[in-house]
Amino acid sequence: MAVSNIVCEWLRALGLAQYAESFLDNGYDDLEICKQVGDPDLDAIGVENPAHRHKLLKSIRSLREKGAASVYFMLNDPNSLSGSMEILCETPPSNELELVLREQLETDGVRLTAHPYSTPVSFCRKCIKILLEI
Repeated sequence: MAVSNIVCEWLRALGLAQYAESFLDNGYDDLEICKQVGDPDLDAIGVENPAHRHKLLKSIRSLREKGAASVYFMLNDPNSLSGSMEILCETPPSNELELVLREQLETDGVRLTAHPYSTPVSFCRKCIKILLEI
């Protein structure tokens, strides 16, 4: 198999590792890019098995809805993979996900309210006055 990356791990967790090299060869080497995969792309990649196509499209739909970060969390939690070939098909409770995200961001020292994740906004006096009246 080609060099292991997050796409290879995602496909392995889905039980579809046989497509990893083809995904990479076709330029799908990042989960953000994989969000764009559709039926024509699966044809080009060589996914002919209808069950595999269905599983991939279902997981891609989930990627679009939940974001690529959900794959990292799933892959880093061994319990989420045991006995489940349908990774990313069930949504964890939002409060649980929020706690995990907050904890991971804090551990990594990421402050979403600071640069470069947010841009300070400056208001003119007239705008501030209008906002205060609302």
